[in-house]
Amino acid sequence: MTDLDPRFAALPVRPGKIIAVHLAYESRAAQRGRKPAHPSYFFKPSSSVAPTGGTIVRPAGTELLAFEAEIAVVIGTDARNLTRDTAWDAVGWITAANDFGLYDLRANDKGSNVRNKGGDGFTPIGAQLIDSRAVDPTNIRVRAWVNGTIAQDDNSSGMFFPLTQLIADLSQHFTLERGDIILTGTPAGSSVVVPGDVVDIEIDVPGTELTSGKLTTTVTQGTVEFDATLGSLPAVDDTQRIEAWGSREAAGMAEPQPALSAELYDKLMRTPVAGLSAQLRKRGLNNVTIDGVRPMHTDAKLVGTAKTLRFVPNREDLFKTLGGGYNAQKRAFDAVREGEVLVIEARGEKGSGTLGDILAIRANAARAAGIVTDGGVRDFDAVQAVGLPIYSNGAHPAVLGRKHVPFDHDITIACGGTTVQPGDIIVGDSDGVIVIPPAMVEEVVNDALAQEDEDGWIAQQVAAGHPVDGLFPMNAEWRARYEAEHGA
Repeated sequence: MTDLDPRFAALPVRPGKIIAVHLAYESRAAQRGRKPAHPSYFFKPSSSVAPTGGTIVRPAGTELLAFEAEIAVVIGTDARNLTRDTAWDAVGWITAANDFGLYDLRANDKGSNVRNKGGDGFTPIGAQLIDSRAVDPTNIRVRAWVNGTIAQDDNSSGMFFPLTQLIADLSQHFTLERGDIILTGTPAGSSVVVPGDVVDIEIDVPGTELTSGKLTTTVTQGTVEFDATLGSLPAVDDTQRIEAWGSREAAGMAEPQPALSAELYDKLMRTPVAGLSAQLRKRGLNNVTIDGVRPMHTDAKLVGTAKTLRFVPNREDLFKTLGGGYNAQKRAFDAVREGEVLVIEARGEKGSGTLGDILAIRANAARAAGIVTDGGVRDFDAVQAVGLPIYSNGAHPAVLGRKHVPFDHDITIACGGTTVQPGDIIVGDSDGVIVIPPAMVEEVVNDALAQEDEDGWIAQQVAAGHPVDGLFPMNAEWRARYEAEHGA
């Protein structure tokens, strides 16, 4: 053990690198509603390491400090280009770690996690090392307690990226050096802690006496505010609160009430867009169709409330700062909820995709009602296979950055020549997509259904041989006949 610094008392040396995995456990992926095809990583500074019995400061002006119980893999010998079969040979020890994160700064970091996970004391490690030679990497238990109550309990057998895969993958990109630490992801149950809370983390090997012992950290409150003249300030939204706490219920947020009642939804599903368009035109609304978009599934009906996403024309400097990491596009797809239609402003630009199969799967998993984009779609066949009602400007193989910068979401946008606001009612069928202001949707759909009944009756009369003159539209005589029969 090193005696150079008390922060590293549980480690053989001060680590040169701390590499952390974003998602690796089935339980966590199920909680988040997304499962990556390949592992992804971020770095944490060694200055963030803390020993057991220490404290972590929740900075002033923040609210979402979350703990994450993890298995820490400590490299025992320098290694490069390992395989799954040889990866565990490079490991010297394992121990417990707490990968604290401050969700208030998560969006600011755009995926790098530099500020939201790199603060002093944000990586407690210990309390003791376990010799890896005595450990089966597929059977390591990890647990967390908050104030003595169990919060996380899982096993490395529940990882969809096994420990040996993570080690081998990293070794093909750079040399893993003795003392380097790999934080291997957290299972479900991570949540928010507040000043005064005590978090304990432990890993052990079931069926043996091998244990890291309790890694204990106490949360305290900071008093120093962030300086707005130096950098971006903490900010949170409901999406970050839900992800930090683990669920809407845990965050103390009521389930969102549907903007459309079941009755109103059923009526809209039965009403053609053409009929809704006619009723809106009678009310002076002529610019409410999203033009230039066609459905992937011609027999699909789309009904839901609008959630919006805006792309601006690509400018290379803006894309560098706004295009990568956890950008506005990813935040919007993560935030879409059941019954919502994600409407994307792409300025009618067909020269790149605005979504692909992964994001379509994400929206479908969230039970979104559908997607409307006046731009292109990548992985067109794969997106179509997802089965979600999607309207687009056609297929294009290019990635987002060729033409667009993801700029903002949940704002008023322009899509297909019409203005769309969050909460607007979106209805689509084989004729196209229409936008209905929420305040008039019930009146519009009732009148449209009544008109459909009339038009159906008129069609019967025409089919029986009557001329359309005086029948379509109905004169007083035909109106009287219709009302008499309709009333009967």
